Amino acid sequence: MITVLAGGVGAARFLQGLLAVHPFSDITIVSNVGDDCEFFGLHVSPDIDIVLYHLAGLADEEQGFGLRGDTYNTLDALTRFGYDTWFRLGDRDLATCITRTQLLSRGLTLSQATAEIARALGVPVAVRPVTDDPLRTKVRLDSGLLDFQEWMVHRRAAGPVREVIFEGAERARPAPGVLEAITGSAAVLLTPSNPFVSIAPVLAVPGVRDALRETGAKVVAVSPIVGGAAIKGPAAEMLRDQGLKVSPTAVARLYVDFLDAIVIDDVDSRLAPEIEALDRPAGRPPLAVTVTDTIMASMEKKAALARAVLQAAGLTP
Repeated sequence: MITVLAGGVGAARFLQGLLAVHPFSDITIVSNVGDDCEFFGLHVSPDIDIVLYHLAGLADEEQGFGLRGDTYNTLDALTRFGYDTWFRLGDRDLATCITRTQLLSRGLTLSQATAEIARALGVPVAVRPVTDDPLRTKVRLDSGLLDFQEWMVHRRAAGPVREVIFEGAERARPAPGVLEAITGSAAVLLTPSNPFVSIAPVLAVPGVRDALRETGAKVVAVSPIVGGAAIKGPAAEMLRDQGLKVSPTAVARLYVDFLDAIVIDDVDSRLAPEIEALDRPAGRPPLAVTVTDTIMASMEKKAALARAVLQAAGLTP
């Protein structure tokens, strides 16, 4: 079995490639829920939905979120009633959120609701939220503390970000099957996602980071930083805000206590010796580095990257 820690558009695109080269039934996806929020009384799970829509072949891949060809009639109508509609949920996207909210109101957990939605969308792989408990990412700016979506979407990620806080993390429990998936896998893969707001909320759930340290699986990450920049999103700016270099080395250092290998882009090949020389916990060998094309510009490139990551994990795609 392969377990994938996922969050954001980079995760969804990587997963498309992975499912093209590896059996669906052998993959468990553990999703970030720190982005979850409530709009118009509805429970919205952006990172879960990004993955589900991409794997169902329904995603608006040009903008990276939402459903291809969606309309915004409901949102446009809500503006007449004085609603602030800066968070753009399309009509069919709202249907997903209504369904999730109804399932939760009936007493289902987020894991159970996600499974129901995945089944309805025809997604042939297990997608689990990292926790069924409330977990919310907040960012501290010079002006104060903001909900993640308020900062990311409404304020267009205007920083600098002084601190990232995962509210509720200390009380959260891993969702059923999450720790078992990590410890029982042949490989655990970290997608090319923002390390601060896509992967770190997953790691903040008690027990997850310990499971990654203790698992016998190979743990492999794909760097979201290529040539000193992020492919998408504010990861580069957030690294700078934390006083870190914008490089795959900084990403590797954030995961150095549990990571076995990292996959970096060809343009960063010169950094391989620097990554291999990072200090490691006692008893852990130096980080292994795979250099390949990590730019997922087509389905063929997504599949090629997935093959390279599986090989870095010691698996044959």
